[in-house]
Amino acid sequence: MSGPRPILIVDDDAALRATLMEQLAIDGEFAPAEAGDIAEAERILGEDNARFDAVLLDLGLPDGDGREFCAQLRRQGIRLPILMLTGADAEADIVKGLDSGANDYIAKPFRLNELLARLRAQLRVFDNSEDAVFVIGPYTFRPSAKLLLEQARNRKIRLTEKEAAILKFLYRAGGKPVARQVLLNEVWGYNAAVTTHTLETHIYRLRQKIEPDPASARLLLTEGGGYRLDPMASMVAA
Repeated sequence: MSGPRPILIVDDDAALRATLMEQLAIDGEFAPAEAGDIAEAERILGEDNARFDAVLLDLGLPDGDGREFCAQLRRQGIRLPILMLTGADAEADIVKGLDSGANDYIAKPFRLNELLARLRAQLRVFDNSEDAVFVIGPYTFRPSAKLLLEQARNRKIRLTEKEAAILKFLYRAGGKPVARQVLLNEVWGYNAAVTTHTLETHIYRLRQKIEPDPASARLLLTEGGGYRLDPMASMVAA
């Protein structure tokens, strides 16, 4: 995945928040933010440029019940993974948490490695779901809809199934080059009738659609005997 994934920690335990903030940020895999109560979480999530890939949500908060807040977020159409953190681990509590729309329920005290593993698992599931949304340069990419949205210009770009698959696979490569044959096998399968020329043709057409200047690509680069996607490239379009 390209860049650290933004995670919101909502918990009234300042010491636990500090620990999670530190541990999540260690390897650069995640970019954590924190809130001590529901009101602060609502403010952060409501900011114009707010984008989070998951929420770690405490059940007992000073200004409300985390389960009710989770249900509220679902009613607002927020589909990202929500992992409930709580000391209440009775079966009835777990059922209530999951019924409120939480994706997972982790009892305190928990082992950090277990939390990270379960967070990564939920992110993998979400990335493959109909609700997944990725940011690529000036575009919001919805793989399931085979659609790129450029909000600044109020423009929609329709992609073919193969074009969407290429972008999705390159995005998941985390900014690393992917060899032509690897990309060919991933998108078309091991089909002897499909050659790298087919892939090159699709890359050419993709560049015509997404690059401000296709002759000088900034998003979809040729590199290392294959292709690399730079989702953080300049967002200035021609």
